[in-house]
Amino acid sequence: MSVHARIRALADGSSWLQRALFVGLALSVLWSSWAVPPTDLGARVARDVLLFLAIPASLAATHGRDLGFRVDRVALRDTLVLAAFVLPFYLVGSSLPSIRAYYPMWHTTTALGEFLPHTLQQLLVVVAAETYYRGLLCVGVSEEFGFKSVFISPVVYALHHVGKPPIELLLSGPTDVLFGAVDYHSQSLLPSIVAHGLGLTLLDWLALHDPIFPPEDVLAALRWLPVPL
Repeated sequence: MSVHARIRALADGSSWLQRALFVGLALSVLWSSWAVPPTDLGARVARDVLLFLAIPASLAATHGRDLGFRVDRVALRDTLVLAAFVLPFYLVGSSLPSIRAYYPMWHTTTALGEFLPHTLQQLLVVVAAETYYRGLLCVGVSEEFGFKSVFISPVVYALHHVGKPPIELLLSGPTDVLFGAVDYHSQSLLPSIVAHGLGLTLLDWLALHDPIFPPEDVLAALRWLPVPL
C-alpha cells in the first residue's frame, strides 16, 4: 500500500474528534508559520479568516457538525453575563502603562472614518479566532469530549499571546477557559465573540484617550501581580 493510500485509509477510519483535533493542531502550526507584517491589519485578517474561520467552518460543514453559529435565548443571556463580567477588566486594564503602549495593535485614530473600518477588520479577526479556539476546539467537539473540551485550547491560546503585554499573557489561559465554559454552556460562539470583539474595540478607544483611572493608583492596587504592568 502506498503512503498516500495509508494516509487515506487512516483518514477514512478516523472519528470527527480525531479529525478536528488534528486539523486544529495543523492550523496552529500554519498560523504560527505564516508571518504577516505586524502593522498590516489587512494581512492579519486574510490569514486568520482563511485558517481560523474558513477551514474550520468548511470542515464542520462537510461533517455535518455545529461549531456554535447559533443565537437563542440562552446564548443572549450568557452573552450579557459574560460581557458584564469582563467589562471591568477592560476598563481597569486600559489604564495600565503596558496596555496603553501596546493598544491599539494596529494604527488608528479616534476619527470615526478611520476607527470604524479598523474596528470592523478587528471584528473579523475576533470572529475567526473564536471560531477556531471556542468553535472547532470546544463547542465542535463537546458532544464527544464533554466539558473537558473547555480545556483543550488554553495552552495554544496562551502561546499565541506570546509577545503581548505580560499581564495579558498571564490572563490568556484563564480567559480561554472562561470563554470556553460560557460558549460550552450556551453551545454558541456569540458570548465570546461579543465579549472579545466589543472588549477589544473598547480597549482601543480607551487607549486613544486619557486613562479612566489614574495609572499610579492602578499600579499600586495591582503591585502584587508577578508580572510587570
